[in-house]
Amino acid sequence: MNTGNNNRIVGELGQAKLRRVSWPQRIRRLDRANSGLSLLIDENPDAADERAEAVNERVLTVDELARKLNVSTKTISRWRRYGLVSRRFVFAGRRRVGFLQSSVEEFVRRNAERVRRGMCFSQISDQERERILRWARRLASAGACPAEVYKRLARRTGRSVETIRYTLKRYDRERPDSAIFPEHHGPVSEETKRRIYQCYQRGEALEVLAKRFCRRKSEILRMVAQIRAQRIFELPLEYISNAQFRADLSPEQERAICGPPPDEGQPPQRVRAPSGLPPYLASLYEVPLLSPAQERHLFRKMNYLKYKASRLLSQLDPQRPRAALMSQIERLWDQAVATKNEIIRANLRLVVSIAKRYVGPSGTLFDLVSDGNMSLIQAVEKFDFARGTKFSTYATWAIVKNFNRSIPNEHLRRRRFRNGPWELLASAADERSDSYEDELVNAERERQVERLLDCLDPREQEIIARRFGLLDGQQPMKLKDIGEMLGVTKERIRQLETRAMEKLRRAAQEQGAELMSAT
Repeated sequence: MNTGNNNRIVGELGQAKLRRVSWPQRIRRLDRANSGLSLLIDENPDAADERAEAVNERVLTVDELARKLNVSTKTISRWRRYGLVSRRFVFAGRRRVGFLQSSVEEFVRRNAERVRRGMCFSQISDQERERILRWARRLASAGACPAEVYKRLARRTGRSVETIRYTLKRYDRERPDSAIFPEHHGPVSEETKRRIYQCYQRGEALEVLAKRFCRRKSEILRMVAQIRAQRIFELPLEYISNAQFRADLSPEQERAICGPPPDEGQPPQRVRAPSGLPPYLASLYEVPLLSPAQERHLFRKMNYLKYKASRLLSQLDPQRPRAALMSQIERLWDQAVATKNEIIRANLRLVVSIAKRYVGPSGTLFDLVSDGNMSLIQAVEKFDFARGTKFSTYATWAIVKNFNRSIPNEHLRRRRFRNGPWELLASAADERSDSYEDELVNAERERQVERLLDCLDPREQEIIARRFGLLDGQQPMKLKDIGEMLGVTKERIRQLETRAMEKLRRAAQEQGAELMSAT
């Protein structure tokens, strides 16, 4: 600061006397003026030649003034910006900042409340810190939010809210494993960011979120923008490239691509739903079919919107995402999804017509339609309209290929678990006179077989179980196959089977059970 700035400050003070301003405004202006004069004296080298002993009144150093007012040296430095006049004196041969006693008294008189608050920032003892931490942990366990904890502890200890906040934040930062507020101090976890984003998307006010998570509104907005950018980067923007897609398209060319599909001057073609279909499947036939020109237009529009969105995505910075750019990408994506759904709705009846040909005695039409709809969606994503092929031809091939792969696997699974009780109940009608009694009889027979098998050694048990298909999900095996599995000859397996059957007959006679021969 130079003399010109000083004259400007004094001139403003003189003009302020002629204006009708409130006393608080005058005091603030005087504080700024005193601060400017103080800086002027500090930066003027000619005012630093005076020795502190030669002054007629007492001169205090920064440390002495801090001890006298029971504040920190940082607080003294901050007060200098608010009008505490200082000068540079020579103390024992060293140039240091000093304060005249009269200047200090004048500052304390005019800033009594500020000085009182500053004195609350004195050094906290270890015993007081432990007490504050213990009280804070107790309040946090009771469900109090950090802001409420700060206020309560400030009233109880006589300290300022900022002192309590700094003490707890420092503790949580240095000891994250035992933090009092792990979600509110230090870095925010990704899960918390996603929860903030979801609350913000539901319409919760920014002030409410800032208070709940004890973060500034600017931090809440930054976290919302980061999660929003992450979700945009996860969008499936893969597209089928085309020679018409360029960055230098004119507005007329872009409107031709992104506009409504062409109207061929004919009423939309509607097909009558086959009889016997459920209401949901019959309603699919109410959507008109697409003409070849409309079909090409919609596919070109969908892929161009994805192409344009992917170009904008390359300009998006995940750390500092721009809201306008993200809104533009989301708008293009929504338009692409709407166009894709229009194509899918017009071809859902194709899935029904194909699924009807694959319905078997053990399957349902709804299961096949659901499976075929997934194939249809994938076909829409991969279809290249520029090759001149009709989409219905490509989609039919994709759906039939999926059915030919999934239906045999389903039949194989059903055959594999055919011996299960639930499969038998589902595949055959119950013609028993008393099903409950028969189930009890079958359960008793299974227990008898288990007791009979206990009289055999482990190798004999395995041979009998595999020979007669007693293992779950397995059919009866031949002697040759069992021998190859156990590493012995077919004849040896026959001998072991004969010996095991003799043991089972003797055990059945002793237990009074009926032993049925295998067929």
